Amino acid sequence: MLAPEANAADPFSAGQQMLIQPEETQIDDPTMQGKRRRSPVQTKAGSPEMIISPKRRFAFVHIPKTGGTSFTLAYEDRAAADDILIGDTPKAKRRKGRLEGIDAPGRLWKHSRLRDVGGLVPEDYFVCTLVRHPWDRMVSYYHWLRVQRFENPVVTIAQTTDFAGFLRHPTIQKTVRNNPYKSYVSGPNGADRCSAYVRLEHPEDFAPVWQHLGFELSMPHVNRSQRDFDWRRYYDAEGFEIVGEIAADDIAVFGYQSQL
Repeated sequence: MLAPEANAADPFSAGQQMLIQPEETQIDDPTMQGKRRRSPVQTKAGSPEMIISPKRRFAFVHIPKTGGTSFTLAYEDRAAADDILIGDTPKAKRRKGRLEGIDAPGRLWKHSRLRDVGGLVPEDYFVCTLVRHPWDRMVSYYHWLRVQRFENPVVTIAQTTDFAGFLRHPTIQKTVRNNPYKSYVSGPNGADRCSAYVRLEHPEDFAPVWQHLGFELSMPHVNRSQRDFDWRRYYDAEGFEIVGEIAADDIAVFGYQSQL
């Protein structure tokens, strides 16, 4: 899906380990202020999450809980020698030194937003990201939080309530509402810089990405949550309407229409 025509706390990446945080950078998630972190549960293989490729004039921005880990793991095998891979695989860790000394406007870590990396992604780069059915994403997010070990209010909410209560909690509603997909790929001036939004449920959306890269990737499903495949099983009518409201921007922009 080519790019269509944001910002506050990001609940989906709360508790993840930051690779570099300049002293001047303010953490933009109020739920993380002053909180002590413990190591989160990691995927077995680890994964690069943000990709910046000078050779290919390409950047991938990973929006949490959208299936981006599958893409980044598949891409790593084809990474160019000068690619910057921000993540926790052995190859990404070996290249971590490339980030040292970089004066970036925000945090350089695996869930950086485009505005965080500044000039590392020039205007002529092809920028892509994955997006996901909002109702399905909320189920995945809830189950992911329930097995985490870091200290954060959203983890506590998920681990002390059922899914219906999770959806109704004001903190969850506010942070989801304030983080539409396009906020991850907007530049410092707020302009949407995404060249291709790929809907996880529509593999055909990858066509412009493969055309730009010059090759296709085969992506296994990794980092799978322990949950029922059918997201509808988790919703009552009110919960369904809540997600329809807090994710209204994404539903409208990407054509996600569903019913129970």
